[in-house]
Amino acid sequence: MSTISIPVRTPALTYNVEIGSGLLPFVGGRVDALLDGALSAGKAKVFVVTSPEIARLWAAALLAGFPTPPTVLSIPAGEQYKRFATLETLLEQLAEGGADRDTVLIALGGGVIGDMTGFLAAIYMRGIRYIGVPTTLLAQVDSSLGGKTGANLAAGKNLVGAFHHPLAVYSDIDVLATLPAAELRAGLQESVKAGIIRDRALFEYLDTHSDKVLASDPAALTHVVAASVQVKADVVAADEKESGLRMLLNLGHTLGHAIEAATHYKQLLHGEAVAWGMLAAIAIAKRRNLITVDEHDRMERVIVAYGPLKRFEADPAHLVALTAKDKKNRGGNRSFVLPTSIGTSAVFKDVTLDELTYTAERMMAMVARDGVA
Repeated sequence: MSTISIPVRTPALTYNVEIGSGLLPFVGGRVDALLDGALSAGKAKVFVVTSPEIARLWAAALLAGFPTPPTVLSIPAGEQYKRFATLETLLEQLAEGGADRDTVLIALGGGVIGDMTGFLAAIYMRGIRYIGVPTTLLAQVDSSLGGKTGANLAAGKNLVGAFHHPLAVYSDIDVLATLPAAELRAGLQESVKAGIIRDRALFEYLDTHSDKVLASDPAALTHVVAASVQVKADVVAADEKESGLRMLLNLGHTLGHAIEAATHYKQLLHGEAVAWGMLAAIAIAKRRNLITVDEHDRMERVIVAYGPLKRFEADPAHLVALTAKDKKNRGGNRSFVLPTSIGTSAVFKDVTLDELTYTAERMMAMVARDGVA
């Protein structure tokens, strides 16, 4: 079976992201080889963390490839369950199931499952190993690699967590065939982000091949996933713990997270909120003359093309206030990622309240505008 393997190199660990079609049944064998046959020898237990919906679709194919069937732990899907209460339930299940320091967790699901499983692995017995098997496009191109794990608080998203890298990530393009169209498009917004911040060729591909990408053509999706992963792998290799360069991956996330919090994580998917946040960011960039009008208009056109961008209700002043809680802020200053052209970007720590208010009001006007939302 032909796959693309992209290494993620960090000071803490080097691991591979493997991308291909029909990969799921082979994951067990690959994990066993990665562990030098520990699974075949019965020296390591495996627990799969997933949701009931994903388990019904893909658990059988995944489990069939293991020499001994792993134990499946199921949690509800959704941001509202990405909380300590869910973690405590999983921790108790691991302890009751005899999990020890040689145990390996497998995250089978989207971003919530991946973040929760990684955090679970980071804190159980002060750290055990885990593998990512992302089943959404957003998770395949972004959240499954890089080592950022976590959970939400009432005050905001991902305010608690740990840097804990997986041993490997296995992304099967075939599982994307069952994704609802809205989730596919939401995930593609993270790829649009990757193109804007660091890979003009990826942006060009998304612009000129949108028909194939949106039709879920396997070759097109494989290209987009691989290119997006390469962007993130390069950034993570240069800045493992988000002290500088890695903050570029948060283009659109400052206001995107504020939108999610303001709508109680119920009105928009993460990628949809990020898309609105990117529109806000490029508006600020144009206002500062960091990008040309033509560049702004082209970026806006591509972001909208991978919509439709869902309407939501929020007060602009409330959104601005919520940006003060963003975990990227330092010393009370709001950090904001802005494009400086198509394919380059920078972190700005001098974005003013007036600019944020302007762009939040402009964004909410777009939300209400026919033909955009």
